[in-house]
Amino acid sequence: MHTVKDKAKLLARVKRIQGQASALEKLLAQEQDCAAILQQIAAIRGAVNGLMGAVIEGHLVDHLVEEESLSARQQEAEAILQVIKSYLK
Repeated sequence: MHTVKDKAKLLARVKRIQGQASALEKLLAQEQDCAAILQQIAAIRGAVNGLMGAVIEGHLVDHLVEEESLSARQQEAEAILQVIKSYLK
């Protein structure tokens, strides 16, 4: 499974996001300039998008490209499409 194989990389991304969220919390608590707050929010969004992209890529490769069963590929395609639609809302 790709999330197990890429566990270290994915966890590093999650820790980076946690650090960015913590930095955002400090900015808000310290009543910092809104431009700095907006920049931090943008950084968090970019990091989450990068994490989502990495997991989607691994999922597509492991569960669609390398999957031998047509029915399993179809089920996985439907599942990932639902996740993507939900994410893009």
